[in-house]
Amino acid sequence: MGELLADHTTLRLGGLADRFLTHADPAAWSDLVHAASSSDTPPFVLGGGSNTLADDTGYPGTVIRMATRGIAVRPLGGDLVEVTAQAGEPLDALVAFTVDEGLSGIEYLGGIPGTTGAAPVQNTGAYGQQISDTLTRLTVYDWALARTRVLRPGECGFGYRTSTFKTGPGRFTILGVSLRLERQARAAPIRYQQLADALAIRLGARPPLAEAAQAVLIDRRNRGLTLPADGPDARQAGSVFLNPLVPRAQAKAIRAAGGPVYNSPDGTLRASAGWLLEQTGFLPGTRVDRGVYCSQNRALTLTARDDATAASFTTAVEVLAHAVLTTHRIRLQREPVQPHRRSLSRRRTPLDQTCR
Repeated sequence: MGELLADHTTLRLGGLADRFLTHADPAAWSDLVHAASSSDTPPFVLGGGSNTLADDTGYPGTVIRMATRGIAVRPLGGDLVEVTAQAGEPLDALVAFTVDEGLSGIEYLGGIPGTTGAAPVQNTGAYGQQISDTLTRLTVYDWALARTRVLRPGECGFGYRTSTFKTGPGRFTILGVSLRLERQARAAPIRYQQLADALAIRLGARPPLAEAAQAVLIDRRNRGLTLPADGPDARQAGSVFLNPLVPRAQAKAIRAAGGPVYNSPDGTLRASAGWLLEQTGFLPGTRVDRGVYCSQNRALTLTARDDATAASFTTAVEVLAHAVLTTHRIRLQREPVQPHRRSLSRRRTPLDQTCR
């Protein structure tokens, strides 16, 4: 049965999906697979819809909304535990749970919208932490092999805001995420100056766990990195571009001009996409295309208003990318995901042999 995708994305854009299924009971996954397996097109999986730009014409296939909830803790010995969350568990709720339990490892990921199952797709990260740092395994459904599998981190192709699930969409649906965390009263070392300043400590210090998590939420809110409940910035999908890779010579020039350059975990250098946009004249609040504006707090977040469409939002993203390319000779990579119909050759096998 068709469902309006605009009702399930934070941009509130998007037409009808041919079929819309909600997965809320982990034990019923095989039934849902059966319902979604009527075509050779793998379904598009939707979490919280906070990083999705759905087309105005909708999606000509099946959309599965992941709504499973639940968190389990398993001792590993000593101060180590494994925390397993269902894919539909909000990431922010998982972070809050671990902080309340005195478990360190993902405390800097608080306030990020979206589900836990979506976090490995983007290799979600903030303030020097990323989800792959503590990941032990993922329970996934492999649509090509038609069976449930367990993937280890080395099989996931993790990089800066990317993974196998992002570069090869459609093959896997993440069902559960397991993390190795440590019982620890203090947070991981502070790596970002603005967070150190907020806590009045030096870089590299380890603040109390709860204080660090709270400082993250305050800092994200102050910088317009949270999803407001109402107002002109309520309809958004967060940052529309990744911070781009830059060579050392260009990084040096950007720093000389007062722009921030970040050291990635893999040793590469990345410029601030937001700073580059502002240098081209796109300041907070700027109208970019019909119904699409830079947010009131930052140019890197585009917001949709009453007369916006997915087409005008796409045009706005292209306008921003072109401005940076022509001004700075830096190519930006779009971050929001857009559902497209993809075919996938599958080996069909009986469900009772594959969905375990």
